[in-house]
Amino acid sequence: MRLIVCQYALPLLVPNPFTQQIEFPLWTFRQINKSWKTIDETSKISSKIQPVYKAETPMVAFFRFGPASSSKSQLMNSLINEKHNTFFHRNCPGSSRTRVLMDGVVEIAWYCPSGEKTDRFNHCVAFCNLHGDAGAHEKQLGILTEMASVNVAILPQLDKNDKSMTKIQTFYKDSKPLICILTDKDLPLTEMRKGKYKIGLKDRNQSVVFEEIKRAIKNGLLSTESCSFFKLEDVSKNNDVRVDEVNDDDCRKGKEAAQQMMTLLEDKDLTEIKESFLPCQGNLWHQWCQKNKELYRPTLGELHKGSNIEKNKSLKKSQMQKIRELQQISVLSQFMKIFIQKLNSPLGNEEVYFLKWLGILLDSYTTESLSALLHEYDEKWSTVLSLKKKHDKSQQMTAAQVELERVSEKLQAATFGLEHILREIGQIYESCSSVKKNKTDFKFNFSLPSLAAEMMISGFPLELMDGDAAHVPLIWVTAVLDALIQKLGDQRVYVLSVLGIQSSGKSTMLNAMFGLQFAVSAGRCTRGAFMQLVRVSEEMKAQLKFEYILVIDTEGLRALELAGRSTRNHDNEMATFVVGLGNMTLINVFGENTAEMQDILQIVLQAFMRMKKIRLNPSCMFVHQNVSDVTAGEKNMEGRRRLQEKLDEMTKLAAKEEDCDTEFFSDVIAFDVQNDVKYFAQLWEGSPPMAPPNPDYSRNIQELKDSILSKASKSNGITLSQFRMRVNDLWNALLNENFVFSFKNTLEIAVYRKLETKYSDWTWSLRSAMMIIEDKLYNRIANGNIIVQENDLLTEMRKTKEQVEKSMVSYFQDRDKEILCQWRGRFETRIKDLHDDLVMGIKRKLDEAIEQKKAREQLDQRRTKYENKLFIQSKELALSLRNKETEGLMLKKVFDMMWSKWVTEMTEDTPPLEDLNFWEDVMQILSENHELTFVHERLNQKDYELIDRRSDYCDYIMLKKDPEYSDDTASSEEATESSKKGLNAECQSLIRDLIHKIIQETEKTTKNSPVGRRGYNDSYIQEITDCVKKSVQQHQSESQNFILKKEFTIDLSLHVCDIARQEFTELHKEFREAYDPRLYLEKQKTQYCNVFMNFYRGTPATIRSEFICSNLELSIIQAVYNETAIGLAAQMRSDIEAFCENRPNLEKHILKFLAEKEDFKHYIKYIHNPRSYFKQFIKNEVKRYFTKQNQKILNVFKGNLKQKEETVSNAMKAATVEAKSKSGDGNMWFRCFTTTLTDELKLTGNSCVDLSEIKDLDFLEKLLSDSLKEKMTNLQNSFKSINDIQMENCRKGPDEILIEHFCQCCWVQCPFCKAICTNTMEDHPGDHRVSFHRNIGLNGWSYRETTNLAVEICTTAVSSDRYFYPNSTDDAVPWKEYRKGGCNYVNWSITPDFSDLLYWKWFVCRFQKDLETYYSKTFQGDGEIPDEWKRYTKKEALESLDKYM
Repeated sequence: MRLIVCQYALPLLVPNPFTQQIEFPLWTFRQINKSWKTIDETSKISSKIQPVYKAETPMVAFFRFGPASSSKSQLMNSLINEKHNTFFHRNCPGSSRTRVLMDGVVEIAWYCPSGEKTDRFNHCVAFCNLHGDAGAHEKQLGILTEMASVNVAILPQLDKNDKSMTKIQTFYKDSKPLICILTDKDLPLTEMRKGKYKIGLKDRNQSVVFEEIKRAIKNGLLSTESCSFFKLEDVSKNNDVRVDEVNDDDCRKGKEAAQQMMTLLEDKDLTEIKESFLPCQGNLWHQWCQKNKELYRPTLGELHKGSNIEKNKSLKKSQMQKIRELQQISVLSQFMKIFIQKLNSPLGNEEVYFLKWLGILLDSYTTESLSALLHEYDEKWSTVLSLKKKHDKSQQMTAAQVELERVSEKLQAATFGLEHILREIGQIYESCSSVKKNKTDFKFNFSLPSLAAEMMISGFPLELMDGDAAHVPLIWVTAVLDALIQKLGDQRVYVLSVLGIQSSGKSTMLNAMFGLQFAVSAGRCTRGAFMQLVRVSEEMKAQLKFEYILVIDTEGLRALELAGRSTRNHDNEMATFVVGLGNMTLINVFGENTAEMQDILQIVLQAFMRMKKIRLNPSCMFVHQNVSDVTAGEKNMEGRRRLQEKLDEMTKLAAKEEDCDTEFFSDVIAFDVQNDVKYFAQLWEGSPPMAPPNPDYSRNIQELKDSILSKASKSNGITLSQFRMRVNDLWNALLNENFVFSFKNTLEIAVYRKLETKYSDWTWSLRSAMMIIEDKLYNRIANGNIIVQENDLLTEMRKTKEQVEKSMVSYFQDRDKEILCQWRGRFETRIKDLHDDLVMGIKRKLDEAIEQKKAREQLDQRRTKYENKLFIQSKELALSLRNKETEGLMLKKVFDMMWSKWVTEMTEDTPPLEDLNFWEDVMQILSENHELTFVHERLNQKDYELIDRRSDYCDYIMLKKDPEYSDDTASSEEATESSKKGLNAECQSLIRDLIHKIIQETEKTTKNSPVGRRGYNDSYIQEITDCVKKSVQQHQSESQNFILKKEFTIDLSLHVCDIARQEFTELHKEFREAYDPRLYLEKQKTQYCNVFMNFYRGTPATIRSEFICSNLELSIIQAVYNETAIGLAAQMRSDIEAFCENRPNLEKHILKFLAEKEDFKHYIKYIHNPRSYFKQFIKNEVKRYFTKQNQKILNVFKGNLKQKEETVSNAMKAATVEAKSKSGDGNMWFRCFTTTLTDELKLTGNSCVDLSEIKDLDFLEKLLSDSLKEKMTNLQNSFKSINDIQMENCRKGPDEILIEHFCQCCWVQCPFCKAICTNTMEDHPGDHRVSFHRNIGLNGWSYRETTNLAVEICTTAVSSDRYFYPNSTDDAVPWKEYRKGGCNYVNWSITPDFSDLLYWKWFVCRFQKDLETYYSKTFQGDGEIPDEWKRYTKKEALESLDKYM
């Protein structure tokens, strides 16, 4: 192929060097076409394009006998093209005098006229050249001379008896023209007899000789009686020739299969073949594409003209599905069956030959008819142009345009090639996939995408965009890419896109650069975009980071559409699509026509601007082809300067269309005019068709290839799976009218979701580590260390922080690092901020604990005093009774009597703490601003209890547009009705949000209140009611349409006070237990009773060990509870699927739970108060885990108990070693022991124990160890079931830990549908967004001035031309400009998207009546639910969650 392109001769007959059998490579010639022009007697020029194997042309055979001083090949070159060595000869650069392997080889070349007067021959002529002495190669000579039209023999001086002389005489007698060129004679052209010439070469002017030979050949060709026509295929008929096609079984079988298919096309009208044999890609596919575009583009079709967008959308989808059904039931032609069956085998040589043969035979079948149609089209187009120039608007013009349209459609119907067959397979697959049925007349027990993937791997291109339908068959392309990934793995590829004006040399450039052969057959105008894989060579893999280059070639921009329709929009779509797909885009500009360049630059620039807006950053290079004097440096510099100016100028024009203020091309894309612009020499040296390629062009190609590979070496490319996602994202965005607004980068979203999950793990690591540190430092403070520096916390956290940072570095260097890098800084900051917040938060808590410790110092001293006194009194009482031998019951009675006396004596100066009278305080505070009777009335009515769960707040509001209103006006029925009409769902939602906000603030206030440290005071209630009052007043100032009645303020105050009551009651109880000496001493009674009894019965050492271990037991059990809570929270994150990842995953499981439960009340709470519902769900899941995993939890608890026992036991051993080394007594031992456990246990209540008398430390250790072991054994035995574990004793329960982890995120809800922002950071930068929006009727939205609940989904509504009315005003805001609706809308990103979540459609149908009752509205009229929604099942709803969330 490259030889013929370079205008070199091709081998025709080749003797096998081993067997000497003559071989004819016919297969090589099958894929070569030649074009030429001829002029007839009337000076009419006619064009012809033919495959050379079919061309019937005269043939001139050159051969020589004996040695010759002149080169025969050089002589032939002068006849064909004296400026080019068509036949390689001895005088060529790089040649040698000796011939190797060329003796007996016959080469062939064609002279193709250009239709000019300078043509050497008026018709296409084949020239054959027999290398070597013809006398030694009789078979080749015989074949040549038999088929030749003119024989040309080059002869030295020959003997009459020479065998060669006999041959010459035979030729002389033959009727065929013969030209004898005598190398040793000096003689002009002489005609010896008719058709027989001789001419001498010796010492003659070469130009004269060549002219004479040319004249002789022309004369010979004009003798019609002797002129025969040569056809390549006829060579194969000779018995002495071995034909490659016949002797290659794969080639032969491939040809037979292709011919079998072609027999089905016999006697068929070419313009009707596609309709008959390929029905799926015709009108049905075009109708489906049109309806799909109407679905996405409101300005097309009837979709958004009706009032119910969702119903119209469902109807459109239903129509599209019916088209798919028609495609699916269409009869599969025998033609397609054979094709599919043939490919359904490993794609070996036979299948490759079959595809090549089919392409060849289809070209042969269609060429003649297409040529005639193109000729007819040219004539009709010329007529229309002529009439347009005359500004003719008559019926003649109309008729001419109709006729042009008719021919255009015929031409489009007649275009039939291999790509159309593959397109049909794609549509068969798409239709079967859509209806989930196979073809009834042909069972596929194999994968059609797999066949196409095999073809791609074998080097065949795949249609990416159907140019006829201007549509991407997404289902098919995605499936093929999936199959490709299965076969090759998810390989990295470098995507190279090519754009250029039609006929600008794009395909030639690609073929020269990568050896590609995009499937563009002769005479056909293939449209669309094709992709082809190019494997990277082994030597290049070391430099590049990918295995393949994926080349995307497109139809030329500004291509003349056959039907004369406008192509501007199609060009913009095509450019945006391929630019978005490419890692690099080559922009091919032909010639120096600035008008043409201006058009393509504006199209390409708009595409690049769109990529910048959606954060895709392809690179680009300009290839300026067919530039004369390309080597002139000054001219190149001038050309670059002009191009830079033109680019900047076009940037400003494109910026206006894209609505941005960019001024320079360099602002749009990284571009270096010095290195990213390549000037190409003209392709041909001279005028085609006989001109050879320009060597400078080849050098330019190599330079361009080197530049591309140099840039590619710095890129990681993208994986095939990422490319598949990019195809989907770009096409889905292009389907919408506003590309930038609609683009959704699925790959980025997927990578970001994984990052969020990983972020959840990192935050958990920090939180859990901080909780362990918190426990340790709380113990340290309780044990008397009242100094905790921030550096202590940072030191403790350093190891965990470094591990997290190391994990982050590793993660951000993952295979998706190019995408991840944009978020790296933000997430590193988030982790740092979280770490710092945790440190500061715990530091604040610990400081409070220290302050509390200091404040309780006096109390602790009093307690120590109590403990010492009680210990001594218990001891003295026991010793006084020991000698009296008092019985057990009597002992207990005596102790009880004395205990009451001791407590009374110790607390006589301390007044008892009173219980709180909460509701009395609330009534008193609220009555300061409202009538007490009115407050009591609201309290007794109990409306306040459900204020956060109401569906309608009309009873609480008064519309400002009512002529008279005041806060004191009682709400009449008329006013309420008026409120209901004027208050839309958004206002209801604002009131509900206000309530939830105040509730959250109240919860925060009560949680942080010092009641647990200082006791209850009514000022805390005052703080809460003031918060309610201020929040309501602020809301009133912002609300333009209504005011909130006093009933609202009172009910909300009562509601939040009720919430606070529960918390304050618990905190006050804790305060009393901590600060009321009576309660404290009552709790100590059992312990001191034991001391009393032990002193009565035992030895002092035993009594002291018992006392110490009793206190240790309490400390150990508390530590075990705290440790178990943290461990169980971590275990639940692993075991409970809902807790495994991040908040969005938790939400998915909540939605599943809600669907399984089918309880509308639960749904409403989730929709309107998601944060509260999430917390409740977490609590319920934790409870369920305790029920299901009771034995596992029991084992964890007992394991922690055992571990703490070992820790204490080890501390005892360490204390013995240390005290012995210092020769200390029991008290020193005890100090060493407690110091070791300072961070492990909260050690209190042992200060009254004096161990100074004990000198035998081993004895002390054994005594305490035995006592501890006994107590721990009893403890272990006491926990027989999960019911024995009281998790409320934990400082922070597992549910609280998990709530803290999952619920510290963004809870902002979509103002339309109440979907929750998926960002895992509270107060995050940027817009709020969700993966899937819902039906806005779920939030109570209805159509204006009706009670019809709306069925729109936000993502559908924002693509429509409809309006909404925010805040119950009369100001209409277009859905497309929803951000103008106010502060609730401005920070939301809602993109047009038709991939809505089926789950919510099922929900609306399942709970239609409940929703209607709850909102007192109906799904009727404009809000009628589409029938399609009613067909969805709960199973499908749940499956949609797994698929999309």
